Amino acid sequence: MKIAIANDVAMAAEALRRVVASTAEHQVLWIARTGAEAVRMCADNLPDLILMDLNMPELDGVEATRQIMEQSPCAILVVTGRPQDNVNQVFRALGAGALDVTATPVLQGKPGGDAELLAKIRTMDKLIRHSGGSQAMMPRTAASSNGNGNGAEGPEAVVRVTSLLAIGASTGGPMAVSKMLAGWKPPRGCAVVVVQHIDQHFADNFAHWLGEQLEMPVRTIEEGDDLLAGTVLIAKSNDHLTLDQNYRLRYDANPKDYAYRPSVDVFFHCVAQHWKGEAVGVLLTGMGRDGAEGLLAMRRAGHTTIAQDQASSAVYGMPRAAAELDAAQMILPLAKIGPVLRNTLGGRS
Repeated sequence: MKIAIANDVAMAAEALRRVVASTAEHQVLWIARTGAEAVRMCADNLPDLILMDLNMPELDGVEATRQIMEQSPCAILVVTGRPQDNVNQVFRALGAGALDVTATPVLQGKPGGDAELLAKIRTMDKLIRHSGGSQAMMPRTAASSNGNGNGAEGPEAVVRVTSLLAIGASTGGPMAVSKMLAGWKPPRGCAVVVVQHIDQHFADNFAHWLGEQLEMPVRTIEEGDDLLAGTVLIAKSNDHLTLDQNYRLRYDANPKDYAYRPSVDVFFHCVAQHWKGEAVGVLLTGMGRDGAEGLLAMRRAGHTTIAQDQASSAVYGMPRAAAELDAAQMILPLAKIGPVLRNTLGGRS
């Protein structure tokens, strides 16, 4: 892959350059010292992947990501010092079109950082090849916001789950999930499960951040958990989330060679196979094709299926694949999915 680096700290940029240069499969295409320079250089010489810092002069990494996705879309991996201390910035960048986040090796203060970054780059390579290259990265056309939720409330008393909302998302997904669920209190008996392509080390941060945006509790899923009514449950492992015949949530490493982890397809297929109550499947913005076949299985099982439209998607890959398969009964702008959920599943605003 041709890899670009956007980082204004000379030591960090050199550390990233060394990591990329340590393997014969990748080359450093250019290094930008400011966000504005990254935007210009991307337009002149498009890389396969950008390693994007968050804190840079002229334009920060969030705004640089947004402009690149509008003008010269390509894969972007946020690589920044202590991402857990910059949660809002991280999710703004993911909402603007970045694929994933990891810590800068030289700044994280622990061994193995080079290996972690190379593993991320290998994953990005798989995603890019699965998606047909940089041409599959569609420009953003919808703005993102952080939302103004009042935070999560305490969990409900244990209630039998009678309906299920299954959500799959990737690039731009955190903001899309937040916007879709904002201001909604699901009906008694409704559980919400989110499978978002995000590193397992950042899943807890995602759940905490999302809980601050919504009017319902949010928590990550532990091995063997039951579905929980009135709560948003987040997949937290790089293994795939499954739902068994007893409605227990579990993690499975297989299929091991699947590029998308955790896989939306795996979970949607489980819902189609095992869930006997009312269910709605929603496939949101994302690069690649993950979730399309699973959404089709849910539709064939008699469940309601929805895909986000192109205009409101950060990257129109996964929803496009669903549309091509006729997996979605409804293809809707993000702003209209929430009202449809309210009409279908009930609950209150």
